[in-house]
Amino acid sequence: MPSPHLRRRRGGAAALAALLTIAGLVLAAEPTAARRASGPDTVAEIAEPSDQTPQIAEAGAVTHRLALSGRAGATAQSVCQDGAAWLRLRFTELTLRGGDTITLTGQDGRSLTLGARSWPGRAFHTRAFAGGCVRVAPALRDPTSRYAVDAVQSGSQSLAAATVTVAAAGDICGTACNQTDDLVAAMNPTAVITMGDQAYESGTLSEYNTNYNPTWGQFKAITYPVPGNHEYNTSGAAGYFDYFNGAGNQTGRAGDRSKGYYSFDVGDWHFVALNSNISTAAGSAQEQWLRTDLAATTKPCTAAFWHHPRFAKGNYGDNTAVRPLFQALYDNRADLVLNGHDHNYVRYAMSRPDGVKDTVNGVRELLIGTGGRALYTSTSTTSATVEASNNATFGVGRLTLTATGYTAAFVPVAGRTYTDSVTGTCKKAAATPDFAVTANPASLTLTRGASTSTTVSVSSTGGFSAATALSVSGLPTGVTASFSPSSVTPPANGAATATLTLTASSAATTGSATLTVSGVSGATTRSATLPLTVSASSTTVFSDDFETDKGWTVNPSGTDTATAGLIERGVAEQTTSTYSNQIKQLGTPTSGTGCLVTGRLAGSSYGANDLDGGVTSIRSPLITLPAGSSTLSLKYNLAHGDNSSADDYLRVSVVDGTTVTVVVQRLGSATEVAGAWQTATADLSAYAGRSIRLLVSVADAGTGSLLEAQVDDIAIAGS
Repeated sequence: MPSPHLRRRRGGAAALAALLTIAGLVLAAEPTAARRASGPDTVAEIAEPSDQTPQIAEAGAVTHRLALSGRAGATAQSVCQDGAAWLRLRFTELTLRGGDTITLTGQDGRSLTLGARSWPGRAFHTRAFAGGCVRVAPALRDPTSRYAVDAVQSGSQSLAAATVTVAAAGDICGTACNQTDDLVAAMNPTAVITMGDQAYESGTLSEYNTNYNPTWGQFKAITYPVPGNHEYNTSGAAGYFDYFNGAGNQTGRAGDRSKGYYSFDVGDWHFVALNSNISTAAGSAQEQWLRTDLAATTKPCTAAFWHHPRFAKGNYGDNTAVRPLFQALYDNRADLVLNGHDHNYVRYAMSRPDGVKDTVNGVRELLIGTGGRALYTSTSTTSATVEASNNATFGVGRLTLTATGYTAAFVPVAGRTYTDSVTGTCKKAAATPDFAVTANPASLTLTRGASTSTTVSVSSTGGFSAATALSVSGLPTGVTASFSPSSVTPPANGAATATLTLTASSAATTGSATLTVSGVSGATTRSATLPLTVSASSTTVFSDDFETDKGWTVNPSGTDTATAGLIERGVAEQTTSTYSNQIKQLGTPTSGTGCLVTGRLAGSSYGANDLDGGVTSIRSPLITLPAGSSTLSLKYNLAHGDNSSADDYLRVSVVDGTTVTVVVQRLGSATEVAGAWQTATADLSAYAGRSIRLLVSVADAGTGSLLEAQVDDIAIAGS
């Protein structure tokens, strides 16, 4: 909102003109030429909206007051500032109904069209426009459409020269953070991002004040953090939120403490801080918020950061649980992802979410877990392409950002020589008109005799706005496809969507296929892959991939004896035995991100959250079986150390009234067994027509031993 004296003087054209002259800006309705004036306000004199996406400006930038608004029928106006090399507008309101738009055009001719999805629900700054004037051209027809702009930033340096510096590291304090903080201080960054595990061991407020604050605490006012798994060793990461938000505060620098994700802008970069310790599943609240946030930003460059990396090659391997976050970033043409968790440094090639190298649309991951905690020297395999890595040097990442690209460098602590550097250009900063094709969901499952659909998006960059014909190839025999509509025209720097529907005949070829969804406009073709699985027809009586709560009950009989590692539904963290170097608890479920797991968190050591002390169990909701035959199938992992025995078990039982019958059982043994997903089935025809429940129980019985168990994708199919 404008400051109080602006509100008092808003009536009348003469008062408005006087205000704009005071502000050092002049607005002129088209086609009258815009007049120019000087005398910018300081930032402190500009009233800040109570809720906005924070905008951290380039060095030397100034903010000016402005009072610009419009409704249906509003005409175009120009906002100008003498001596400015670029301008950036702050919208405090943007309500655009139907197809109503506002087009912003800089003096170099580059334009940005705002639509209904461009409003993030709070005040925001647009991308910067080159030159000293921006033309604001509303096309508002709906009587409820409206907009308001209350401020504008400007700079005297060209956008190419207006750089910002961001320091980045994870896994910090640690024993060496009194060395890495010197690197940050020498960088004199505009902002600092930290990728989790800032204060060991448990992220308590005392540990933050004692371990973190004396070193990295000097950057607290410019730090934008995310929590790591160690922060959640304290219930609700309370110490982390109390330190960054203030004791007891619900919101603050670290975002809402019930979420831990938020976004902000640095120069012409949009940064998204995410929380990999809560659900990251496709369709989760966080993933949906991320997609909305990415769709709303007008910045040409995008970076995201969180703790657990999608790709890793140290103590931890690749993590599929966070793939939906990476997928959303890939779909929205983001540029960088920064992570910690693995205590080493790795620079990956631009990649698709599955790790395949993609130098056109891929997202580059920088893993910088070198902030000060003891480094990891072990290695694991990774599906992405490694361009550079080091596991013996503490250091900090330095991002030098412009409105069109970045230089990312690894800076080592004093006495070490390893360095690395890479440059890149932001995808949405390209001036050449272009478009991208994506599908959501990004993979489909289809049963014979049924149909399924996905939303295909054509996203514009560089002002592209032309008819784009859609097609799909690679269909299995018996599968047909249709688009509605079959051609779309995205608005400049916006997106248009169509629905792709696939239908399988009763005799369609079963199995897996990779479809290619293509958009063709003139001589340009852009494509996306769409994995498809066709299965034989059957009746699904019950299925649970554990992405949502379907009513399972923990300890249903009240007789469980386990003292730690109780079975739960959630996102499992990978654990690796330091004794055998085997992965025990798998961080990669067989589908989605959730599963049943005994103590889902990794903890400070691989055995910290394994099952201990006896039996833990969980029971399904009531399931009514068909009168004919039915088959139970499931995926499971039972991993243990060589101190296990046949007293330990994973069981799946049928509860029929008061009778409990084991139908799947796997026992422990005095042999090291690595984690691996396996399939089990059981014939349930003996219970035809009855209402039963499933009981999953796991035991660390007899002498205590290391034991981890997981279950995923339970299904009962009837015929």
